[in-house]
Amino acid sequence: MSHKRIPKRKAAIVAGSVVALGAAAILLPNANASQDGASDDAAAAPKTLKATDASDLASRLAGLLGDAFAGSYYDGDKQQLVVNVVPGDDNNVIVQAEKAGAAVREVDNSMTELAAGAQTLKAKATIPGTSWAVDPRTNRILVTADSTVTGDKWERLESTVRSLGSGMATIRKSAGTFKTFASGGDAVFAGGSRCSLGFNVTAGDGSPAFLTAGHCALAGDQWSDSQGGQPVATVDQAVFPGAGDFALVRYDDPATRAPSEVNLGDRTVAIARAAEATVGQEVFRMGSTTGLADGQVLGLNATVNYPEGTVTGLIQTDVCAEPGDSGGSMFTRDGLAVGLTSGGSGDCTSGGETFFQPVTTALEAVGATLGAGGAGAGDAGAGDQAGGEEAGAGAEAGGQGTGGDQAGGEEAGAGAGQDAEEGSGLTHTR
Repeated sequence: MSHKRIPKRKAAIVAGSVVALGAAAILLPNANASQDGASDDAAAAPKTLKATDASDLASRLAGLLGDAFAGSYYDGDKQQLVVNVVPGDDNNVIVQAEKAGAAVREVDNSMTELAAGAQTLKAKATIPGTSWAVDPRTNRILVTADSTVTGDKWERLESTVRSLGSGMATIRKSAGTFKTFASGGDAVFAGGSRCSLGFNVTAGDGSPAFLTAGHCALAGDQWSDSQGGQPVATVDQAVFPGAGDFALVRYDDPATRAPSEVNLGDRTVAIARAAEATVGQEVFRMGSTTGLADGQVLGLNATVNYPEGTVTGLIQTDVCAEPGDSGGSMFTRDGLAVGLTSGGSGDCTSGGETFFQPVTTALEAVGATLGAGGAGAGDAGAGDQAGGEEAGAGAEAGGQGTGGDQAGGEEAGAGAGQDAEEGSGLTHTR
């Protein structure tokens, strides 16, 4: 949150446009197929895709293949979408997936069976310090237990996993403890806690607002943009624990300029729109404690049993985070909003894993819009920020947004100021 002035010449990284795959490309037969089948072979070759395009294709194939669809993931090395299929007696589903451009892998566990396994875990092993999510790369449920799960609790978890049957779930230990990443005492935003702004949005009534973690809203309704500062925003809606971890916070001044971008400290990333996550996808996270970090998506629709309660529907990653990073933005190299930092284990020195609230779900729940249809739509991709130096500044997503102490400070600038990769200005941080 910030009311400082945005310099006219401040660098912005233009988000690359994403070309959606049309449903017709999946459903239409190959009109030019030859008698010798050569065109069919060409159509069966997996397409080279960006992660976002792969996510769009996966969504379409999930509907097209029905019960035969058993999850998917993005192979970053080959730049291909890998689709798991339970063929049964109908081998046509494999042909359909291959013609759509996916690499197809036959697996044993259906999504129905995996979902039933997750329900058993919920009923019998909802233990603080545990989590589970379907891992499409192994076609199993990945169950994780933090360092607090010992003794009878560990035996209960192991017994439940064994009861699911061979090849249904994998259990592993995490060295840290699962916790939300709010921080108390060192930089006050609300009620003695510090969190990070996620993404600026436009609320349903057209007023400027931003998304952050729902557990951050537990600290208080009034939020300031500097330690001990005057409130500049008020919590409108919040969910935590339960079906997500997100909050909509409205700026008190309806004239606040809230550009759709993530502040990296010495530059910004323009945010074009929200997008679904894909397992295997490269993602970046920005937070007010640790600045910029990166990693991969490991699982979707994760359930996490925090000490405060169970949260469902999260994205599991191997990105690190620390207290104070809660609510911060997770986004892609080409400027797509993917998640809001919820919690996890570990830190950015020894490594860890972090869970994120999907932005798409949060937007739908609170009735807000982002990017081209939302806050700062006219700002995204502009070399000279709209209104220039004369415009009143709004908050810059992803950081503390204080007048003199932007998110991540010098650490964020150092992480973001390396040589650009693929013209995005974002580099790996580990």
